[in-house]
Amino acid sequence: MKQFLTSIFLICSFILFSQEDLLSEIDTDLETPVYASAVFKGLKVINFESTKLVAKGGFNFIVSHRFGTVKNGFQNLFGLDEAVTHLNFVYGISDNLNISASRNSNQKIYELATKFRLLKQQASKMPFTVVGYTSILANTALDTDNLPKLEFKHRLSYVAQLLISRKINNELSLIVSPTFFHDNYVIDDFQDNSQYGVGFGGRYKLGTRWSLNMEYGVHLNRSDNSLYTNPFSIGVDLETGGHVFQLHFTNSQSMNTNGVFGTSTGDWGDGDVYFGFNLARSF
Repeated sequence: MKQFLTSIFLICSFILFSQEDLLSEIDTDLETPVYASAVFKGLKVINFESTKLVAKGGFNFIVSHRFGTVKNGFQNLFGLDEAVTHLNFVYGISDNLNISASRNSNQKIYELATKFRLLKQQASKMPFTVVGYTSILANTALDTDNLPKLEFKHRLSYVAQLLISRKINNELSLIVSPTFFHDNYVIDDFQDNSQYGVGFGGRYKLGTRWSLNMEYGVHLNRSDNSLYTNPFSIGVDLETGGHVFQLHFTNSQSMNTNGVFGTSTGDWGDGDVYFGFNLARSF
């Protein structure tokens, strides 16, 4: 009788442990994936693209200004007399795919772009968010009077980027952006049409609505006698409801990726920097 009761106890114990294992597996299977959120608040870090996308059906309108250099002081009211404007419309076809159209008053550039998420940072599974960005630009300021052999193809430029970000903790997010861009026409004969760069950026959360943003771009095949410089920018983000307001100083007056990497002229050491802002409105 004792052996029989012992056997029953062992069988019941085995069944209970088996049920606990099965329930544990069910709970694991039903767990909701934990993805990193609010890696960046703006669609751009400052000048460079971030890994943030507009949600499906969402529409964003971004107004950006870069004023003139501040080093001339009151002569041009610290650059306020020399504003460059960039208007950008972004639509979310899906949560992972955006399209955009923009116009920049600097060189009267029109741009069409796509931005698409390839991977998303997920706890214990994927350490990074990876986003692709491609665009085609048309420089409509090129003048046939000065360039009699100019054709439409010479106005075109192309950009391809891989945006790789990681949210380190609740305060700090970092991003690296390997970049290729090609200008069918370059002003300087010593500069290659196809150019390469790497952008580095970060966001540090200062409060519920504030963050400090920084970015730096390294041009990888610029000519030794080029007059252009690597772009460096620093600023703050302020989130106010449906708006993200970005205030910053940068040594690049351009706001297109190829211009920021390829034609930045400011020098922080000489105080030759530009004040600017990005104002994004979500609809």
